[in-house]
Order: sequence, then C-alpha cells, then structure tokens
Amino acid sequence: MSATALDAAGVEIRGVPSEAAIVADVSFTLAPGEILGLIGESGSGKTTLGLAMLRYCKRGTRIADGRIRVGDTELTDLPPKQAAALRGRRVAYIPQSPGSALNPALKLYTQLAEGVHDVSGSAAADRIMQVLAEVALPNDDEFLRRYPHQLSGGQQQRIAIAMAFVGRPEVVVLDEPTTGLDVTTQKRVLTTIREMCERHGTAGVYISHDMAVVAELADRIAVMYSGRIVETGPTTEVLNEPRHHYTAGLVLAVPDLDGERAMQAIDGQAPSPLDRPAGCAFAPRCAAATDECRTDVPLVQELAAGHEIRCLHPRSGRLVADPRVSQPVSEAVEPVLEVREVRAWYTDTAVLQDVSLAVSAGSCLALLGESGSGKTTLSRCLAGLHPKHEGSVLLHGTELAPSSTKRTREQRRQVQYVFQNPYESLNPRRRVRDLVAQPISVLGGDSEGTDRVIEALELAALRPDIAERYPDQLSGGERQRVAIARALVTRPEVLICDEITSALDVSVQSAIVDLLQDLREKMGLALVFVTHNIALVRNIAQQVAILRDGRIVEQAPAEEVFTAPRHEYTRSLLSDAPNFHLEARS
Repeated sequence: MSATALDAAGVEIRGVPSEAAIVADVSFTLAPGEILGLIGESGSGKTTLGLAMLRYCKRGTRIADGRIRVGDTELTDLPPKQAAALRGRRVAYIPQSPGSALNPALKLYTQLAEGVHDVSGSAAADRIMQVLAEVALPNDDEFLRRYPHQLSGGQQQRIAIAMAFVGRPEVVVLDEPTTGLDVTTQKRVLTTIREMCERHGTAGVYISHDMAVVAELADRIAVMYSGRIVETGPTTEVLNEPRHHYTAGLVLAVPDLDGERAMQAIDGQAPSPLDRPAGCAFAPRCAAATDECRTDVPLVQELAAGHEIRCLHPRSGRLVADPRVSQPVSEAVEPVLEVREVRAWYTDTAVLQDVSLAVSAGSCLALLGESGSGKTTLSRCLAGLHPKHEGSVLLHGTELAPSSTKRTREQRRQVQYVFQNPYESLNPRRRVRDLVAQPISVLGGDSEGTDRVIEALELAALRPDIAERYPDQLSGGERQRVAIARALVTRPEVLICDEITSALDVSVQSAIVDLLQDLREKMGLALVFVTHNIALVRNIAQQVAILRDGRIVEQAPAEEVFTAPRHEYTRSLLSDAPNFHLEARS
C-alpha cells in the first residue's frame, strides 16, 4: 500500500466562462486510513474541492491548475473516460443529498451491487449484507427489494454511505453524509466510517459544517474560506487554540450541548468568487485586520509541526466563549397553535398516536426524536400537507381543515412551512426572486412584492444579488436560506421549521437562530422547530417534545429536559449527541 492515499498540490478551479477562481492554491496530503475534516461556510469551495478529488467538476467549472494523485495514479493526467472509470472503485463520493445519489427506478440491491467490482456471486452478496449491517440497516431480502422512495431520509443517506464503501475504495469524499440523520444513527454511522477507514485503509475527506462531528471523527482539520485553505492542523489543536480569526469565529458559532456558552455568529458575509476583495479575503469581517491585510494576500506559514495558517496577524492562546443567557420560560398564555389527540397514518400503518401539544406567540417548541419517530408527519399535519389524520389542529382556537387546500388564504398565510431538503423544494427552472415572490402572488398582496423579496432575502442572511440566480447556481446552505426567505415573505404567525439548519454552516446557523429569536421576541412569531441537532435546541427552544414511535414520551421546558430528563429514551438521545467542549468566561 502506498504511503500516501491522496495528494493534492496547487489545485486551482475556475469558473467558466468567468474564469473566477473558485478554489485557489489548495494543497494537502492524506495517509491511508486518515480522515481530514474540511470545514468552512457555504460557498467557501468545500464541495467543489471535494468533487475535484474525483477529477470531476460541476457544470460551469474546470480544474485550471494543480495535481491530484490517488495512490500512484495521477488523476489530472488521465483522459476523462479513464478518470471516470476510477470513480466508485478507487475513489468514492457520498453526496449531501441522498436523492441525487439513488436511482428512483432501481431496487436497493441493484444499486448496491453496481458498486461491487472486485468480487462477484455469493461473495458480492455477502459484501452487501456486511456493509448494510455496518450502517445499521436491515439486510434481508424484503428490504433489498425496496425502492428509494420507500425509505426515510435517514435510511436513504445510510444507503448512500453503503454504496460508497461497498467497493472498498482507497479514498472516499464524504459531503455532509450525516446531515439528515438523528443523533443515535449519526453516532453509529460516524463510528462505522471511522472503523471502515481504519480497517480498509481508506482515506477520508469529510466535508462538514458540524464542528462537533468533525471534532469526534477527523484526525486533522482544514478550514476553507473564499476558496483557500486558511488553516490546517491536528483537530484538537485547531479547535481549542485556533490561530486564524476565521477559525475562531466558526468555533464560537457552534451550539453548546451543556448550555454554558453562547452561540456567536460571524459578522458580515463571505464574498462572491466574482467580487473578492484584494489582500486577505477575510479582512472585511476581521476585527484584527490592518491596512496591510487589505492589500497583501497572506502566504502559508507553518506555526508548529503540521499546523499551517494563512494570516498576517495570527491570534494566540486558548479560545474562550461568552456565557449563554438562559431562555426564560414565558408565562402560560393562550396558544396560537394547538394540537389535540392527533392520529395519523400512511396506508394502514399508524405513524402518530394521540399527540397533543401547544405553542404560544413568541415561543418556540422543539420536536426531537429519531428518524421515523413521526416528527415530520406531525409538522405536515400542522400545515395541512398530510390530510390523512384525525384529531384537531387549532389556530387561534379555530379548528383548521386537515388539508391546506380547504383552508382560507389567511390561514395558509399565517402558517408557513420550511422543508428540510431545498434540492427538492425549489423549482430549478425559476430564479430566486420568483421563488421567494411566489407565496405573495398566491396569497395576495403583491403590490410591494419586489421590496418584500429583498427584505426576506436579507432576513435570511442572503445578498440581494442572489435574487437573479437559479437554484443550481447556489450552494446547499444558500438554497436552504432561500427556502427560509420564501416562508418569511408572507410574514407568518406560525413558522414550522423542518430541519431547516441541517444544510447550514455553523456561522449561518447561528445567524438564523438569532434571526428566529428576534422574530419570536419582537413580532411574536410562534415556532415549531424540528431538528436532529440537540445542542441547537438548547439555544432556541423554550419547550421540548420528545417523540418515539409516533408518541410523545416526554414534554417539558427545555432546561428541564437537558438538566433532569425523566424518560430513558431522552437520556439516550442526550448521551448520543456529539458535543464540542469549549471553556466559557465566568
């Protein structure tokens, strides 16, 4: 086995035809079995760089310079067909959205079998069974005969992970592979990824915005900003004593499961590749920037063995965060939205059983539970998107029709829904401005549509120029923020958020949480917040409901759930949640 599994040197990726540098001068090496955590805000170039490791470029981009070597094979020297033949064999990829990895027309066994290239017959079948067990999925014939649409989002993601590892590649690029997973499954999958990389000598490039996950999984971390790696080094060293001010900002934006420190968003926004400033690209957002930073591009300097940085004025010392201010539990008031004894099902299978809860104006109720527990089904019942349910959903004391098509325009305006997957919820053939304006035209009041669109985009931390783009021209995090803007444009009273931060980097996640808190406090917005990110719940919710197998097993104020959980299932979820410890000022 080669001493180096992956070697990238001077990689530069440019846009076509703009020739803007999307990724510039990126170099790193990976040993067999080593995992590199690649982190940074949306639009920093993480996914573009990850795809380049497969000698693959997204539409409108090209590899302009540099070398990419897998083992002893120089990918950049291979003809396109030969490079494509290595994908899935020597280098594999797990996309952020499982919908883009799975063929809806093929059964699971067929898709998994396509990735087995080194064995055949019973050995191939045994390999498939083994990999499914490793990602905590059934490996019986009935399950393997299913199609992707018959799986939950978490199950689809685990199938995508199995497809990548079933061919025993030398390198695997993992693009947010645990985004759609609950904490219990995420812990199992992360353990599996680590074990499989070690057992098979597979090097991993783990692209993520979840610093807590990267802290548990990665051997080293590379921090990207505006197309460049600005800091790289051993995981513990980079996270506890970051030397670049941008890295420090990302760490401070991570939610704290222990509830001791506050989430702090980074001021400003990352620049577009078409309009990057001279000098250090982070200078406009950096409190330590000088005139020199605004004119000179920092060169790579080694601060310690294996710890490199691009910064003219590095910070020093351990990072200390501000303490978190506890969210007060509001006094009991008349609920805006109320659920009474709701039961729901798919075909003949019950997925919700006797669920009752309420959310008041200016408060946030978080729904927690594993994949398949009924969180999304309950959310869809509230919005009238799952009419096959019984029981009552009341808005300001008035019972709502089960189907949104039978609700009034005003009722639909008051209750808005943000879907989990922006790749499926946004029409790829419409510009962002039209997508965000659509609810106004449908529900009335389009006389001030343009101003409302810009206002909604700014609320969702998006630049106004995003309005002229199409969804495929946006990063995953930018797409999700467009979906949030589309819901906010109607100025609703109830906002149902179904995993809306799962595709967002930690800084934007922190900004969105601050936004939602501001809307909740100043405008009296009632939030129903569905999430797998348990640490985030402590920073946004006043009440928490824990679902398991379609029933609420525990419902209490958020602080009580985190400090004194009563149900064994709640304690299990909290113990499985990843957590990054950082000292808070006393």
